[in-house]
Amino acid sequence: MGDVKNNSLFKIPPEVALVTNGLKRANFQAFLVGGCVRDLLLGVKPKDWDITTNARPEQIVATFPKTFYENEFGTVGVVNEDSTDETLKTIEVTPFRIEKGYSDHRHPDTVAWGKTIDDDLKRRDFTINAMAIELGGKVADGYKGHLIDLYKGQEDLVKRTIRSVGDPSERFSEDALRMIRSVRFAAELNFSIEKTTYVAIQSHIKLMADISAERIRDEFQKIIMSDRPMAGLLLLEEMGLLPYVSPELLKTIGVGQNRSHIYPVWEHLLRSVQYAAERKYPLEVRLAALFHDISKPETKRFSRETSDYTFYGHEVIGARVVEKILKNLKFPLKTVEKVKKLVRWHMFFSDTEQITLSAVRRMIRNVGKEYIWDLMDVRVCDRKGMGRPKEDPYRLRKYHAMIEEALHDPISVAMLKINGSKIMEVTRETPGPRIGLILHTLFEEVLDDPKLNTSSYLEERATQLAKMAKKDLESLGEKGKNRKNMEEEAKIKELRSKHRVR
Repeated sequence: MGDVKNNSLFKIPPEVALVTNGLKRANFQAFLVGGCVRDLLLGVKPKDWDITTNARPEQIVATFPKTFYENEFGTVGVVNEDSTDETLKTIEVTPFRIEKGYSDHRHPDTVAWGKTIDDDLKRRDFTINAMAIELGGKVADGYKGHLIDLYKGQEDLVKRTIRSVGDPSERFSEDALRMIRSVRFAAELNFSIEKTTYVAIQSHIKLMADISAERIRDEFQKIIMSDRPMAGLLLLEEMGLLPYVSPELLKTIGVGQNRSHIYPVWEHLLRSVQYAAERKYPLEVRLAALFHDISKPETKRFSRETSDYTFYGHEVIGARVVEKILKNLKFPLKTVEKVKKLVRWHMFFSDTEQITLSAVRRMIRNVGKEYIWDLMDVRVCDRKGMGRPKEDPYRLRKYHAMIEEALHDPISVAMLKINGSKIMEVTRETPGPRIGLILHTLFEEVLDDPKLNTSSYLEERATQLAKMAKKDLESLGEKGKNRKNMEEEAKIKELRSKHRVR
């Protein structure tokens, strides 16, 4: 990134400028602050926009037609319902703040309104988040802006460095979560942590015990959802922070595997979740990729028969362990249950020449139709984490074909808008083979002309067929049954052809 000078040009959404201009018209100061400034300087589209001002909460509320104010920190949400961008429908505005005393190492004991932007910036965590922009006049392509950078945040962006504002010991004593946040920013931005900041983290590790599981979860989730979760997790372990996220992961470090793997368990899990990130898989798949072999350490046994190690049942035990981990981190129950299922069933069939379609159907029932393709993605991550370039191309296509075959609705008389009971009602036929023959005859007619699949036509036609001689009806019924089988075979052949498998 280039050096930002005063009156540099910034592309700011009109919804954001509307708020800053509104405050200025009311004779207040207004600055973009924090992460959005960092992202603008990096040339990244901000995910959210924060504004700070010398206006008090009640003054902010009085300045705009629609707001909400429901917190103790002075943050007012300015609502713009006309915005088509969900991230811009609400812009958060917070008064300059001065925070004092952090007896619980989490929250300030007192919050007072500051008088200047300097008051606000000096309380922030890292230099790259302690910059502000005061917007000026609008020009053709954006707004002129004045950058306020009291702690050399722009210089640290160039150096790709995470460095605390002021004394890092003070910053981490104020809020111990900042230690994990430093790792999160390092993972998200591909930055390194500055030495003094790094050393201060290691000397304040025990303060993490005061941080709630929910806050740790939020930072952990952001690390997992970053482009570089492997680097973030390695840094958590290196700095001694991993036990506060998942002590269970520590047990996998240094645990060797069998001949199928070239990496120990810990590295295998890291490579699996990294591949999930590269493929932009959702959170649950990434978590399952990270934890799928979490119980290999306790199930590791040496087999004299194979002269190799086994890990029988690690997926069953692992499902219970991952449930505990995610519940301890206060993940939503739906997330917990999905990841648990993906871990439990990740050891599904491996030989496409021996596996039966009924076994595939059982697997779909076990994991659920809604999760089966996520399970396939976890399998690919697992294979990648084993050091193999990817799942064997043919085998992977065969898996997909078999799952689609098991999932698709078979061609059957159940598609008709009439059933055996209705046929007996309208024809006065008694239960017996003739009912099936009538159904198959009707089914063939509908295959030829789908528009005939109406209750009125089928009831009328069933009445006609019921009057036919046994021999003639048997001939039509067998013809319909054969036609159904041919259509089903053609559909399966088309499905397999799509995946280029036999």
